[in-house]
Amino acid sequence: MSRLLQMAGLVIGLIGVVLQFAITIPASMAAGRSLLGSIVFYFSFFTVLTNIAAVMVHAALVSPAGYAWFPAFAGQRMRAGVAVAITLVFIVYTTVLAGLWQPQGLFLLCDILLHYITPFIFVVWWLITGADGSTRWRDISWWMIYPIAYLAYALIRAPFAGEVPYPFLDVAKNGAANVAVSALAITALFVALSVLAVLVDHGIGRLRGKPATRIASRRR
Repeated sequence: MSRLLQMAGLVIGLIGVVLQFAITIPASMAAGRSLLGSIVFYFSFFTVLTNIAAVMVHAALVSPAGYAWFPAFAGQRMRAGVAVAITLVFIVYTTVLAGLWQPQGLFLLCDILLHYITPFIFVVWWLITGADGSTRWRDISWWMIYPIAYLAYALIRAPFAGEVPYPFLDVAKNGAANVAVSALAITALFVALSVLAVLVDHGIGRLRGKPATRIASRRR
């Protein structure tokens, strides 16, 4: 089951991010952006970046060649952190963003792949095999670097690009106070999911007879 989920996550994740790139770039250029601007636009979405990270975790664990290319993504800290981030992708999209647009055709397919299917596969895989009781509470501080760095990037880029990847980050339309509230709410959700991930990981570790005090992490 673990191997099957890894392969499914790798293949479906690759299809999702590659297809999203293939349809986003021409659509973005048709909207007036340059090729470089369209590429930057594509990589400015938390969903895309997190799905790429999930693909790299699967790639690092599915074969020795993948591990040689992406060894940093094989560790338990990274696996759990990506599980938290991709769960955030699912929650924020389904509760806040899904109703704001009506994708069709290939955009709808990518929407389903990247916001629903890949998060489901990754989290189920992590619960079955990826979690092993080796996370530490201090790992949360490392995981927080990602959303905070992303938020800083999105807000710094906004006045230069004249756009934001997500409407709740639009200071010009929503005001700084509302954007700050939204950012704090999502950050709090990320922290809550991180705490839950550590608790679940420790619980799974105890069920498997692997105490949470274990330091070394193993590849799966």
